[in-house]
Amino acid sequence: MKAHPIVWVVLLLSGLWIALRWFETAMIYIPSRQFYAHPGSYGLLWEKVALTASDGVKLQAWFIPAGHEDAPVMLGLHGNGGNLSDRVEKIKLFHSAGAAQLWVDWRGYGESAGSPSEAGLYRDAQAAWNWLTVAKSIPASRIVLYGESLGCGPAVEMALRQKAAGLIVDSGFTSVPDMARLILPWFPRRLIKTRFDNLAKLPRVKIPTLFLHSPEDDIVPYAMARRNFESAGGRKKFVDLRGNHNEGFLDMGPAYPAAVRDFLSSL
Repeated sequence: MKAHPIVWVVLLLSGLWIALRWFETAMIYIPSRQFYAHPGSYGLLWEKVALTASDGVKLQAWFIPAGHEDAPVMLGLHGNGGNLSDRVEKIKLFHSAGAAQLWVDWRGYGESAGSPSEAGLYRDAQAAWNWLTVAKSIPASRIVLYGESLGCGPAVEMALRQKAAGLIVDSGFTSVPDMARLILPWFPRRLIKTRFDNLAKLPRVKIPTLFLHSPEDDIVPYAMARRNFESAGGRKKFVDLRGNHNEGFLDMGPAYPAAVRDFLSSL
């Protein structure tokens, strides 16, 4: 018995939709399970933390204390590639800036379970926030949200949900559809499910915000960062970095942690 032509059409469209969703996810999230280093590799005290997101996904995080108990606490939300071990040099710089830090590995990254998605990353960021404010009893007035590249999306979202002390947007884009139009101009933007629409949300962010971006960024255009900055609704500052998207913070030398330290002090 032959299948009706409509059945074949439905199967074909379903297959194309699944392939489209897979391609979108593969382009946005590039996780790694392999670890190269940890904060102890640089002589820092650190604690491995187990978190559970609201949908039950188990997450791994790192807590790095500062030199004094009343230090500001940065909630680190990393970019789309690698895992926490790729941020150890940045963790060292933020420690030198006087901040305690909690970094969470997104679902599907490092030792965290699950698979990444926009809604999932928001849940992961919320789980990290809950651990700081509930398990560690750290007041929101001491917590600074830090987003790196893709992590700027969850950081901006958290800035709308919680009354944090401040927000740092490091090498952030305006939205995923805007990035898709730039990188894959042939991709049908209307079919993109993932948004991370920072540009639309930033006008509602009223907490102090620091923007960090390099004019030489080879992945996220500098013009996007300027649009984000101009749209932000609270007290704000923009600091130019040097170098490319992934290593510009190193090319800045001591000026990078100094910019973060100055912002933390201003809070």
